[in-house]
Amino acid sequence: MYYFDTLCQAHLNRTSRIDGVIRHWPLTVILYESMMCLWKVMGLMRTKLTFLGTGTSHGVPMVGCKCPVCTSIDPNNKRMRTSARVECNGQSIIIDTTPEFRLQCLANGVERVDFVLFTHGHADHIFGLDDIRRFNEMQDSKISCYGNAETLATVRQAFGYIFKPTQIGGGKPRIDLVEVTGPFNASGVDIIPIPIKHGCLDILGYRIGDLAYITDCSEIPEASKTLLKNLDTLVLGALRRTPHETHFSLEEAVSAAKELAPRQTYFVHMAHKLDHETTNAELPDNMRLAYDGQTIESETPVPTPNLKPPVF
Repeated sequence: MYYFDTLCQAHLNRTSRIDGVIRHWPLTVILYESMMCLWKVMGLMRTKLTFLGTGTSHGVPMVGCKCPVCTSIDPNNKRMRTSARVECNGQSIIIDTTPEFRLQCLANGVERVDFVLFTHGHADHIFGLDDIRRFNEMQDSKISCYGNAETLATVRQAFGYIFKPTQIGGGKPRIDLVEVTGPFNASGVDIIPIPIKHGCLDILGYRIGDLAYITDCSEIPEASKTLLKNLDTLVLGALRRTPHETHFSLEEAVSAAKELAPRQTYFVHMAHKLDHETTNAELPDNMRLAYDGQTIESETPVPTPNLKPPVF
């Protein structure tokens, strides 16, 4: 409102020469011009993504491994389990709650969670869910968690104590599980679920504006490819160089990214066989391995409102 008031004040003394006569703009014109100026600034959906973790289910370094990547001093080779935070329309969105979720929040200054998107129910993607209770406490509210039916069933089984009367102790997460069956709006953010295959499992990626996030992927069905057109940023899983039954290899991920043709692709869920610097040097210019703590920002134009300009 302050910005809008400032725009109106700036237009109060605007004049136009009409039929040789200098006239001050009427109030209707001032309001219209102020709204259109405001829309030029606000008519973009700004999205910021923070990679909370970029590693595979073991994390990197792996316990007991002495390989060059696991013993590397490059901080970009230190990878917690894969998850992300998306900030959009004033909302703080978490994609997957990894076992290191608390540490990831501390490392990246996450102090609010408005809702959670689950890609699937494997341990490395949900086992930090209990740490949501701290955000319940700070925000004094429940937090909605979205996922497909199979994922939510796994969450109910793995965290049964949340959903039945038990001793409270240090607190329990207060969450609402919401099944994803198609595109939906959460707290003013439009989200498109992207069905993908993780081996034989049907799991989800998500598209928010011109950003798509897909991890643990072994196949992108043709119908889902149509949901991934005209992307600015694609986040895509790339496990290792050699083939794997349930994950894209690096070669397969690069091929998929070339087909989908986003402006920029960032690979995640990397195992310890992919050195950050060496691998990036081999990739196309618009593709890179992501690293823990990295942030990227994008802007998605929002259609201009269909307003008719007033007449003097």
